[in-house]
Amino acid sequence: MKIVADAGIPYIKGRIEAYGEVTYVPTEEIDAAAVKDADILFVRTPTKCRPALLEGSRCRFIATASCGFDHIDTAYCAAHSVKWHNAPGCNARSVAQYILASLLLYTDAEGVEPAGITVGIVGVGHVGGAVADALHAAGFNLLLNDPPRAEAENPSGFVPLSEIEARCDVITLHTPLIKEGKHPTRHLADAAFFSRLRRRPLFINAARGGVADDRALLSARRSGQIRGFIIDCWENEPSGIYLPLLDEAFVATPHIAGYSDDGKAVGSYMSLCDVAAFCGMPKPDMQYPPEPENPVIDLAGEENPLLAAVLHSYDPRADFARLKGAPEAFEALRNNYPLRREFPAYKVVNAPEKYAQVLKKLGFRL
Repeated sequence: MKIVADAGIPYIKGRIEAYGEVTYVPTEEIDAAAVKDADILFVRTPTKCRPALLEGSRCRFIATASCGFDHIDTAYCAAHSVKWHNAPGCNARSVAQYILASLLLYTDAEGVEPAGITVGIVGVGHVGGAVADALHAAGFNLLLNDPPRAEAENPSGFVPLSEIEARCDVITLHTPLIKEGKHPTRHLADAAFFSRLRRRPLFINAARGGVADDRALLSARRSGQIRGFIIDCWENEPSGIYLPLLDEAFVATPHIAGYSDDGKAVGSYMSLCDVAAFCGMPKPDMQYPPEPENPVIDLAGEENPLLAAVLHSYDPRADFARLKGAPEAFEALRNNYPLRREFPAYKVVNAPEKYAQVLKKLGFRL
Protein backbone atom coordinates (compact mmCIF):
# COMPACT_ATOMS: atom_id res chain seq x y z
CA MET A 1 0.00 0.00 0.00
CA LYS A 2 1.16 3.52 -0.80
CA ILE A 3 -0.06 6.12 1.68
CA VAL A 4 0.00 9.90 1.30
CA ALA A 5 -0.37 11.59 4.68
CA ASP A 6 -0.72 15.24 5.60
CA ALA A 7 2.58 16.14 7.27
CA GLY A 8 0.76 18.36 9.76
CA ILE A 9 -1.23 15.54 11.37
CA PRO A 10 0.25 14.74 14.80
CA TYR A 11 0.64 11.38 16.52
CA ILE A 12 0.97 9.31 13.33
CA LYS A 13 4.65 9.39 12.34
CA GLY A 14 6.38 6.10 13.02
CA ARG A 15 2.99 4.42 13.45
CA ILE A 16 1.21 4.61 10.09
CA GLU A 17 4.30 3.07 8.49
CA ALA A 18 3.02 -0.30 9.75
CA TYR A 19 0.36 -0.16 7.04
CA GLY A 20 2.31 0.83 3.97
CA GLU A 21 4.89 2.99 2.24
CA VAL A 22 4.24 6.51 3.55
CA THR A 23 4.90 9.87 1.94
CA TYR A 24 4.32 12.90 4.16
CA VAL A 25 3.19 15.96 2.21
CA PRO A 26 2.60 19.50 3.55
CA THR A 27 -1.08 20.41 3.56
CA GLU A 28 -0.77 23.04 0.84
CA GLU A 29 1.10 20.62 -1.45
CA ILE A 30 -1.49 17.83 -1.43
CA ASP A 31 -2.62 18.01 -5.06
CA ALA A 32 -3.49 15.62 -7.88
CA ALA A 33 0.16 14.98 -8.69
CA ALA A 34 0.98 14.19 -5.06
CA VAL A 35 -1.83 11.65 -4.67
CA LYS A 36 -1.77 10.06 -8.14
CA ASP A 37 -0.09 6.85 -6.99
CA ALA A 38 -1.59 6.71 -3.50
CA ASP A 39 -3.83 3.85 -2.40
CA ILE A 40 -4.70 5.61 0.87
CA LEU A 41 -5.01 9.30 1.78
CA PHE A 42 -4.62 10.40 5.40
CA VAL A 43 -5.84 14.00 5.57
CA ARG A 44 -7.56 16.78 7.51
CA THR A 45 -10.31 19.26 6.62
CA PRO A 46 -8.15 21.65 4.52
CA THR A 47 -7.66 18.94 1.89
CA LYS A 48 -10.63 18.99 -0.49
CA CYS A 49 -11.13 15.39 -1.55
CA ARG A 50 -13.03 16.15 -4.71
CA PRO A 51 -12.73 15.14 -8.40
CA ALA A 52 -9.95 17.68 -9.05
CA LEU A 53 -7.81 15.84 -6.49
CA LEU A 54 -8.95 12.26 -6.94
CA GLU A 55 -9.58 11.76 -10.67
CA GLY A 56 -6.86 9.69 -12.28
CA SER A 57 -5.52 8.46 -8.94
CA ARG A 58 -5.66 4.92 -7.63
CA CYS A 59 -6.93 6.05 -4.22
CA ARG A 60 -9.36 3.59 -2.66
CA PHE A 61 -9.49 4.82 0.94
CA ILE A 62 -9.56 8.24 2.63
CA ALA A 63 -9.05 8.63 6.38
CA THR A 64 -9.70 12.12 7.69
CA ALA A 65 -8.54 12.82 11.23
CA SER A 66 -11.43 15.21 11.78
CA CYS A 67 -14.99 15.23 13.00
CA GLY A 68 -16.25 17.05 9.90
CA PHE A 69 -16.29 15.50 6.46
CA ASP A 70 -17.80 18.13 4.16
CA HIS A 71 -14.35 18.42 2.52
CA ILE A 72 -14.95 14.94 1.08
CA ASP A 73 -17.12 14.56 -2.03
CA THR A 74 -18.96 11.54 -0.71
CA ALA A 75 -21.05 11.11 -3.86
CA TYR A 76 -17.92 10.97 -6.01
CA CYS A 77 -16.37 8.47 -3.61
CA ALA A 78 -19.45 6.24 -3.72
CA ALA A 79 -19.50 6.33 -7.52
CA HIS A 80 -15.80 5.46 -7.79
CA SER A 81 -15.50 2.81 -5.05
CA VAL A 82 -13.48 5.05 -2.74
CA LYS A 83 -14.18 4.25 0.91
CA TRP A 84 -13.77 6.95 3.53
CA HIS A 85 -13.94 7.39 7.29
CA ASN A 86 -13.96 10.45 9.52
CA ALA A 87 -13.37 10.57 13.28
CA PRO A 88 -16.76 11.55 14.76
CA GLY A 89 -16.59 13.04 18.23
CA CYS A 90 -12.79 13.10 18.40
CA ASN A 91 -12.68 16.80 19.24
CA ALA A 92 -16.00 17.11 21.10
CA ARG A 93 -14.55 17.83 24.54
CA SER A 94 -12.06 20.27 23.03
CA VAL A 95 -14.87 22.32 21.49
CA ALA A 96 -16.74 22.16 24.80
CA GLN A 97 -13.63 23.55 26.53
CA TYR A 98 -13.48 26.39 23.97
CA ILE A 99 -17.18 27.26 24.33
CA LEU A 100 -17.13 27.15 28.14
CA ALA A 101 -13.97 29.27 28.37
CA SER A 102 -15.40 31.84 25.95
CA LEU A 103 -18.78 31.98 27.70
CA LEU A 104 -17.24 32.34 31.15
CA LEU A 105 -15.20 35.27 29.83
CA TYR A 106 -18.44 36.73 28.44
CA THR A 107 -20.46 36.30 31.63
CA ASP A 108 -17.60 37.78 33.64
CA ALA A 109 -17.45 40.80 31.32
CA GLU A 110 -21.23 41.23 31.52
CA GLY A 111 -21.32 40.81 35.29
CA VAL A 112 -23.83 37.94 35.22
CA GLU A 113 -23.81 34.40 36.57
CA PRO A 114 -24.24 31.30 34.36
CA ALA A 115 -27.54 30.60 36.15
CA GLY A 116 -28.91 33.82 34.67
CA ILE A 117 -28.12 32.81 31.08
CA THR A 118 -30.15 30.58 28.76
CA VAL A 119 -28.04 29.00 26.04
CA GLY A 120 -29.56 27.55 22.87
CA ILE A 121 -27.50 24.74 21.37
CA VAL A 122 -28.30 24.15 17.70
CA GLY A 123 -27.04 20.71 16.73
CA VAL A 124 -26.68 18.17 19.53
CA GLY A 125 -24.50 15.43 18.10
CA HIS A 126 -21.14 14.40 19.53
CA VAL A 127 -19.89 17.99 19.80
CA GLY A 128 -23.14 19.70 20.74
CA GLY A 129 -23.75 17.01 23.35
CA ALA A 130 -20.33 17.59 24.92
CA VAL A 131 -20.98 21.34 24.93
CA ALA A 132 -24.33 20.73 26.62
CA ASP A 133 -22.70 18.58 29.31
CA ALA A 134 -20.03 21.20 30.07
CA LEU A 135 -22.44 24.13 30.14
CA HIS A 136 -24.95 22.23 32.29
CA ALA A 137 -22.18 21.37 34.77
CA ALA A 138 -21.20 25.07 34.92
CA GLY A 139 -24.78 26.10 35.72
CA PHE A 140 -26.09 27.51 32.43
CA ASN A 141 -29.71 26.94 31.44
CA LEU A 142 -30.04 25.05 28.17
CA LEU A 143 -32.43 24.67 25.26
CA LEU A 144 -31.55 22.04 22.65
CA ASN A 145 -32.44 22.07 18.95
CA ASP A 146 -31.72 19.15 16.65
CA PRO A 147 -34.51 18.34 14.15
CA PRO A 148 -33.01 15.03 12.91
CA ARG A 149 -32.60 13.76 16.47
CA ALA A 150 -36.04 15.05 17.47
CA GLU A 151 -37.56 13.03 14.63
CA ALA A 152 -35.57 9.88 15.38
CA GLU A 153 -35.85 10.01 19.18
CA ASN A 154 -38.18 11.36 21.83
CA PRO A 155 -38.86 14.95 20.70
CA SER A 156 -39.61 16.11 24.25
CA GLY A 157 -35.93 16.84 24.88
CA PHE A 158 -35.70 19.30 21.99
CA VAL A 159 -37.28 22.61 21.02
CA PRO A 160 -37.89 24.15 17.59
CA LEU A 161 -35.52 26.78 16.27
CA SER A 162 -38.22 29.41 16.77
CA GLU A 163 -38.05 28.83 20.53
CA ILE A 164 -34.25 29.20 20.47
CA GLU A 165 -34.69 32.48 18.60
CA ALA A 166 -37.24 33.77 21.10
CA ARG A 167 -35.82 32.69 24.46
CA CYS A 168 -32.03 32.47 24.38
CA ASP A 169 -29.38 34.85 25.66
CA VAL A 170 -26.69 32.86 23.83
CA ILE A 171 -27.04 30.80 20.66
CA THR A 172 -24.24 28.41 19.71
CA LEU A 173 -24.13 26.37 16.49
CA HIS A 174 -22.79 22.81 16.36
CA THR A 175 -24.27 21.36 13.17
CA PRO A 176 -22.50 19.84 10.19
CA LEU A 177 -22.56 21.82 6.94
CA ILE A 178 -25.39 20.32 4.90
CA LYS A 179 -26.22 22.00 1.59
CA GLU A 180 -29.36 20.11 0.58
CA GLY A 181 -31.93 17.60 1.76
CA LYS A 182 -34.60 17.76 4.45
CA HIS A 183 -32.51 19.63 7.02
CA PRO A 184 -29.99 21.85 5.22
CA THR A 185 -27.74 23.97 7.43
CA ARG A 186 -25.90 26.17 4.93
CA HIS A 187 -26.65 29.77 5.96
CA LEU A 188 -28.94 28.49 8.70
CA ALA A 189 -27.98 31.74 10.44
CA ASP A 190 -28.81 34.22 7.69
CA ALA A 191 -30.32 37.71 7.68
CA ALA A 192 -33.81 36.33 8.27
CA PHE A 193 -32.59 34.29 11.24
CA PHE A 194 -30.94 37.29 12.87
CA SER A 195 -34.07 39.40 12.30
CA ARG A 196 -36.14 36.91 14.31
CA LEU A 197 -33.98 37.04 17.45
CA ARG A 198 -35.76 38.54 20.43
CA ARG A 199 -33.19 38.83 23.24
CA ARG A 200 -30.19 40.31 21.42
CA PRO A 201 -28.16 37.18 22.17
CA LEU A 202 -24.48 36.46 21.97
CA PHE A 203 -24.05 34.37 18.82
CA ILE A 204 -21.40 31.63 18.41
CA ASN A 205 -20.32 29.71 15.34
CA ALA A 206 -17.94 26.90 16.23
CA ALA A 207 -19.60 24.47 13.81
CA ARG A 208 -18.56 24.87 10.17
CA GLY A 209 -17.87 27.84 7.95
CA GLY A 210 -20.99 28.49 5.90
CA VAL A 211 -23.51 27.49 8.57
CA ALA A 212 -23.63 31.21 9.28
CA ASP A 213 -23.69 33.97 6.67
CA ASP A 214 -20.69 36.00 7.82
CA ARG A 215 -21.85 39.23 6.20
CA ALA A 216 -25.30 38.86 7.75
CA LEU A 217 -23.56 38.24 11.08
CA LEU A 218 -21.68 41.52 10.89
CA SER A 219 -24.85 43.36 9.87
CA ALA A 220 -26.70 41.84 12.83
CA ARG A 221 -23.99 43.03 15.20
CA ARG A 222 -23.98 46.55 13.82
CA SER A 223 -27.78 46.83 13.80
CA GLY A 224 -28.07 45.57 17.38
CA GLN A 225 -29.92 42.34 16.55
CA ILE A 226 -27.21 40.50 18.50
CA ARG A 227 -25.22 41.68 21.51
CA GLY A 228 -21.98 40.24 20.21
CA PHE A 229 -20.48 37.16 18.60
CA ILE A 230 -17.78 34.54 18.90
CA ILE A 231 -16.50 33.05 15.65
CA ASP A 232 -14.18 30.11 15.13
CA CYS A 233 -15.48 28.80 11.79
CA TRP A 234 -15.52 31.15 8.80
CA GLU A 235 -16.83 31.20 5.27
CA ASN A 236 -14.06 31.00 2.68
CA GLU A 237 -11.39 30.00 5.17
CA PRO A 238 -8.45 29.94 5.26
CA SER A 239 -7.51 32.61 2.71
CA GLY A 240 -10.75 34.52 2.20
CA ILE A 241 -12.15 35.17 5.67
CA TYR A 242 -14.32 38.26 6.14
CA LEU A 243 -11.85 40.53 7.90
CA PRO A 244 -14.31 43.14 9.24
CA LEU A 245 -15.54 40.50 11.70
CA LEU A 246 -12.20 40.60 13.51
CA ASP A 247 -12.79 44.14 14.73
CA GLU A 248 -16.31 43.43 16.01
CA ALA A 249 -15.92 40.00 17.65
CA PHE A 250 -15.89 39.23 21.35
CA VAL A 251 -13.62 36.29 20.44
CA ALA A 252 -12.41 35.33 16.94
CA THR A 253 -10.13 32.36 16.30
CA PRO A 254 -8.76 30.44 13.28
CA HIS A 255 -10.91 27.28 13.40
CA ILE A 256 -9.09 25.83 16.40
CA ALA A 257 -11.94 25.16 18.85
CA GLY A 258 -11.35 21.44 18.42
CA TYR A 259 -7.55 21.68 18.40
CA SER A 260 -6.68 20.36 21.83
CA ASP A 261 -3.89 17.79 21.73
CA ASP A 262 -6.28 15.35 23.39
CA GLY A 263 -8.67 15.74 20.46
CA LYS A 264 -5.87 15.49 17.92
CA ALA A 265 -4.53 12.33 19.54
CA VAL A 266 -7.98 10.72 19.54
CA GLY A 267 -8.66 11.78 15.93
CA SER A 268 -5.34 10.40 14.75
CA TYR A 269 -5.88 7.17 16.66
CA MET A 270 -9.39 6.68 15.25
CA SER A 271 -8.11 7.26 11.73
CA LEU A 272 -5.15 4.92 12.23
CA CYS A 273 -7.62 2.26 13.37
CA ASP A 274 -9.64 2.85 10.20
CA VAL A 275 -6.53 2.43 8.05
CA ALA A 276 -5.63 -0.74 9.96
CA ALA A 277 -9.10 -2.16 9.37
CA PHE A 278 -8.92 -1.30 5.65
CA CYS A 279 -5.57 -3.08 5.42
CA GLY A 280 -6.80 -6.06 7.47
CA MET A 281 -4.18 -5.48 10.16
CA PRO A 282 -4.24 -5.08 13.97
CA LYS A 283 -5.09 -1.74 15.56
CA PRO A 284 -2.22 0.41 16.88
CA ASP A 285 -1.76 1.43 20.48
CA MET A 286 -3.07 4.81 21.62
CA GLN A 287 -0.44 7.55 21.89
CA TYR A 288 -1.13 10.19 24.55
CA PRO A 289 -0.17 13.88 24.47
CA PRO A 290 2.58 15.32 26.70
CA GLU A 291 1.77 16.80 30.09
CA PRO A 292 0.86 20.50 30.22
CA GLU A 293 3.54 22.91 31.40
CA ASN A 294 1.66 23.78 34.60
CA PRO A 295 -0.60 20.83 35.46
CA VAL A 296 -1.58 21.99 38.97
CA ILE A 297 -4.19 24.74 39.39
CA ASP A 298 -4.18 26.45 42.78
CA LEU A 299 -7.47 28.26 43.38
CA ALA A 300 -6.57 29.75 46.77
CA GLY A 301 -7.75 33.35 46.87
CA GLU A 302 -9.32 33.32 43.40
CA GLU A 303 -12.31 35.64 43.12
CA ASN A 304 -13.89 33.54 40.36
CA PRO A 305 -12.57 29.99 40.86
CA LEU A 306 -14.47 28.43 37.94
CA LEU A 307 -13.22 31.02 35.48
CA ALA A 308 -9.67 30.77 36.85
CA ALA A 309 -9.58 26.99 36.51
CA VAL A 310 -11.00 26.93 32.99
CA LEU A 311 -8.75 29.74 31.73
CA HIS A 312 -5.70 28.03 33.24
CA SER A 313 -6.42 25.09 30.96
CA TYR A 314 -7.28 27.25 27.95
CA ASP A 315 -7.67 31.00 27.38
CA PRO A 316 -9.17 31.80 23.94
CA ARG A 317 -7.95 35.40 24.14
CA ALA A 318 -4.45 34.23 23.22
CA ASP A 319 -5.71 32.66 20.00
CA PHE A 320 -7.79 35.78 19.30
CA ALA A 321 -4.72 38.00 19.67
CA ARG A 322 -2.66 35.80 17.34
CA LEU A 323 -5.31 35.83 14.61
CA LYS A 324 -5.98 39.55 14.93
CA GLY A 325 -2.27 40.25 14.68
CA ALA A 326 -1.81 38.14 11.54
CA PRO A 327 -5.10 37.19 9.81
CA GLU A 328 -3.17 36.30 6.65
CA ALA A 329 -1.54 33.49 8.67
CA PHE A 330 -4.88 31.75 9.36
CA GLU A 331 -3.72 28.32 8.18
CA ALA A 332 -0.22 28.69 9.62
CA LEU A 333 -1.76 29.42 13.04
CA ARG A 334 -3.60 26.13 12.79
CA ASN A 335 -0.63 24.15 11.53
CA ASN A 336 1.65 25.49 14.28
CA TYR A 337 -0.82 25.42 17.14
CA PRO A 338 0.67 25.31 20.67
CA LEU A 339 0.12 22.44 23.07
CA ARG A 340 -3.34 22.57 24.60
CA ARG A 341 -4.67 19.99 27.04
CA GLU A 342 -8.24 19.38 28.16
CA PHE A 343 -9.57 19.56 31.73
CA PRO A 344 -8.60 16.00 32.85
CA ALA A 345 -4.92 16.85 32.34
CA TYR A 346 -5.09 19.28 35.28
CA LYS A 347 -5.24 18.78 39.03
CA VAL A 348 -7.04 21.44 41.07
CA VAL A 349 -6.06 22.25 44.64
CA ASN A 350 -7.73 24.55 47.16
CA ALA A 351 -11.04 24.51 45.33
CA PRO A 352 -13.83 26.12 47.38
CA GLU A 353 -16.48 23.58 48.33
CA LYS A 354 -19.07 25.41 46.21
CA TYR A 355 -17.01 24.74 43.06
CA ALA A 356 -15.43 21.37 43.75
CA GLN A 357 -18.23 19.24 42.35
CA VAL A 358 -18.62 21.52 39.32
CA LEU A 359 -14.93 21.16 38.50
CA LYS A 360 -15.10 17.41 38.99
CA LYS A 361 -18.06 17.14 36.60
CA LEU A 362 -16.08 19.09 34.02
CA GLY A 363 -13.29 16.52 34.27
CA PHE A 364 -10.69 18.28 36.40
CA ARG A 365 -8.85 16.10 38.91
CA LEU A 366 -9.22 17.22 42.54
